[in-house]
Amino acid sequence: MSNHAIPVIDPTKITVMAIKIVLADDHPVVHDGIASARNSNIRITTQVIHVDALLPTLKRDRADVLVTEVRMQGQDVLRVVEAYKDAEPELKVVVFSGWDDSTHIARAASVGCNEFIRKSEPLENLIRTIRWVAKGSKPPGESLIAATQSILRRPKQTDDHEVPLTNRETQVLRHISLGLSNREIGRSLGISVETVKDHVQNILRKLVVNDRTQAAVWAVKRNLV
Repeated sequence: MSNHAIPVIDPTKITVMAIKIVLADDHPVVHDGIASARNSNIRITTQVIHVDALLPTLKRDRADVLVTEVRMQGQDVLRVVEAYKDAEPELKVVVFSGWDDSTHIARAASVGCNEFIRKSEPLENLIRTIRWVAKGSKPPGESLIAATQSILRRPKQTDDHEVPLTNRETQVLRHISLGLSNREIGRSLGISVETVKDHVQNILRKLVVNDRTQAAVWAVKRNLV
């Protein structure tokens, strides 16, 4: 029998690796709320309040997770997220937003964000989501991103004779109805922009409409979205 004593680990001295986040939000209360969260191992490396500063900050800080609004000072943050993820697809992104309509959720899903948390939800939900996303897991519970992707990618019902479209055209039409660009539709469905353009033209021709707005109205009237 060995005489070597088994070391006793003091749990109070265990160092938990901090999750480094870049926060893109122009409201100080969001920073203060995350920073003051109890029993949190989340550390804000930088708070970005101007869209123009986000891209260089992400390149410099190499944070574990980006927590972002969808708009700051009237400017589109998701376009910057999309541009950065083109070069760094492994970037993990949690959207924490007061702009929680279906279009913004669909756009966040299309550019590859991991989750979308409404600002009306408790802060604990955001903290828990950041932790899960940081370790590469899907957040537990109901996911706005997953639910939106499921709706957008749902195929056409085979017995739906009122919709003279293919499965893929029906999917593209759902994206159009939510205001997504051809590029965003392509990213969401994993197809090229050129292919999206072809589908859009086929949709307009088959529905006998002149533009995307008329096509969207057609889709809404038939509860496709």
